[in-house]
Amino acid sequence: MTGLAVLGATGSIGTQTLAVASEFPERLKVVSLAARRDVAGLREQVRRFRPAACCLTDPEAAEQLRRQLAADGLATEVLSGRDGLAALAAARGTDTVVVAVAGAAALKATLAAIGAGKRVALASKEVLVAAGHLVMREVARTGAELLPVDSEHSAIFQCLQGEDRKAVRRILLTASGGPFWECTPPQLRSVTLADALAHPTWRMGNKITVDSATLMNKGLEVIEACWLFGVSVAQVEVVVHRQSVVHSLVEFADRSVLAQMGWPDMRLPIQHALFYPQRLANNLRPLDLVEAGTLTFEAPDDERFPCLGLAYEAARVGGSLPCALNAANEATVALFLAGRVRFPVIASLNAEVMRRHEVLTAPDIDQILEVDAWARAEVARLAV
Repeated sequence: MTGLAVLGATGSIGTQTLAVASEFPERLKVVSLAARRDVAGLREQVRRFRPAACCLTDPEAAEQLRRQLAADGLATEVLSGRDGLAALAAARGTDTVVVAVAGAAALKATLAAIGAGKRVALASKEVLVAAGHLVMREVARTGAELLPVDSEHSAIFQCLQGEDRKAVRRILLTASGGPFWECTPPQLRSVTLADALAHPTWRMGNKITVDSATLMNKGLEVIEACWLFGVSVAQVEVVVHRQSVVHSLVEFADRSVLAQMGWPDMRLPIQHALFYPQRLANNLRPLDLVEAGTLTFEAPDDERFPCLGLAYEAARVGGSLPCALNAANEATVALFLAGRVRFPVIASLNAEVMRRHEVLTAPDIDQILEVDAWARAEVARLAV
């Protein structure tokens, strides 16, 4: 029986993780749950899974949940803040930690889990984008397992099993292209929030769906891939695959190319991260190649989708620049979701923050958090 902590339990990845856990009750026991401020959502999950502890990073929301669980007669301990989140990640009785929370809290919790020797199933991009050097150094020190949950990185991880990492020539990250792949620049200037959230193949949270529409999501995945698989940015190539059936590919020195395929369903990479190296039977829809039909691949358009190029630039420069870009992007997407800026402004604000940032070569954790805060504040100043 594996003790499972789900950080970001009420979000898209978190709810799908709990759906997987429900399919394997004899293998997985939910021991802790965490979210940001979704009192109602976490209360319902606590009622269902009866974990030993839970956490809301918003202190006021945590106090509200504490009162409600007491009224329910539930003895689940309620923690709060980033420290509470990190405590859940490192707690005794927890074997696997799914990290699906956003922002700086994800970094602290991930480092706590790795430091405690847990298996970390990582779904939060900002952890490796902002502080990959710190995270991978801690993985090397402790020997903890860090497994990707993103469908693309899970695909690469699966393709590399039993292979010599030194023989990797290229990693081919597939991108859906999002809802605006065929739009012209004038059309992009007038797209709405509803347009941006209408993803053609995947059902995800709002922030990551917007990132998919700008292709920033793929750019952040490029940076992640470099850290996860020990390759240079020059070895990671993005290819647009509209059908989202081929989740990514790896080319080796002998020019052989391996791919991992399946219908777009996040439960598959989640299950793989939870049970690796075992592959357990499930009720997911089997891939039918005849039904899938023609599979197409195109080069990305950097002119229409400049966020991808910004991420490549950040990866090449390194240091604190990826952290600044990630924080700026989170802030600009939040403005777009709030209706305060137009879609193309996301890229222009991100580019301006990158231009203004003074890069630190090897930032420590405190400096990472300072850069994160600076970039968000810079976006707020620029957007006035």
